[in-house]
Amino acid sequence: QVQLVESGGGLVQAGGSLRLSCAASGRTFSSRAMAWFRQAPGKEREFVAAITSTGGRTAYADSVKGRFTISRDNAKNTGYLSMNSLKPEDTAVFFCAVYKYLRPNYDVWERQDVYDYWGQGTQVTVSS
Repeated sequence: QVQLVESGGGLVQAGGSLRLSCAASGRTFSSRAMAWFRQAPGKEREFVAAITSTGGRTAYADSVKGRFTISRDNAKNTGYLSMNSLKPEDTAVFFCAVYKYLRPNYDVWERQDVYDYWGQGTQVTVSS
């Protein structure tokens, strides 16, 4: 079992920065890929970024490329999402998730259904 707790959200002005954290319990976290998703008001939850267990490979949604960076510290059982140049359209609840299997399939690892552990989310609000 893995429990995930996100933190670091808040209210920030456009152009500002935030760093989200995803603290995990259990041993599974360090051996699995993880990802960040977000859900804006009235919209479907969408993929933001993913990272392999070792951090050797990452993927980003086009809307955040060049602005967001996903990382992890397995010694601390924690994942991170650093967000720069924030825009009002980044306003959403951000969720972290852990991949179901040991080896990620890079063709599908942007899909929500390949992640089986989820946090409760942290709100990010970007004012204009």
